Amino acid sequence: PRPRIMRGVGGVLSQPLDVPALSAVLVNPGVPLATRDVFAKFVGTQGSKKNIADVPRTHDAMIEFLASHGNDLTQGAIDCQPVIADVLDRLRALPDVRLVRMSGSGATCFALFASPGEAAAAAWLLKAAHKDWWVCPATIG
Repeated sequence: PRPRIMRGVGGVLSQPLDVPALSAVLVNPGVPLATRDVFAKFVGTQGSKKNIADVPRTHDAMIEFLASHGNDLTQGAIDCQPVIADVLDRLRALPDVRLVRMSGSGATCFALFASPGEAAAAAWLLKAAHKDWWVCPATIG
């Protein structure tokens, strides 16, 4: 299925989006994290007002677009499970990383790369350092 943009508390989804393929590494530290607990910690407005009508269709433009649209739930998830901050820091430290974010309400996080080879190499490094984390190279989009 094609990706969608989620709004509010997850009840509002955009139409399916045509997005470029993005090489990624997905990481989950193996901790439980209930969405309701993350939303209970959420501080801020309920939903971004940024226009998402013109989602970019090219790889580099999409990464720039995503860089300007953060995940408002990240701090709440970190408050619930501090290891998420460590996951994000470890992803940011990987070679050739272009963008790092938490996915949804956590605890899975991801890093984007320019190519599948870069993502696979980064996943290998992270797996070697954190054998207890679930780490998987992937293509998003």
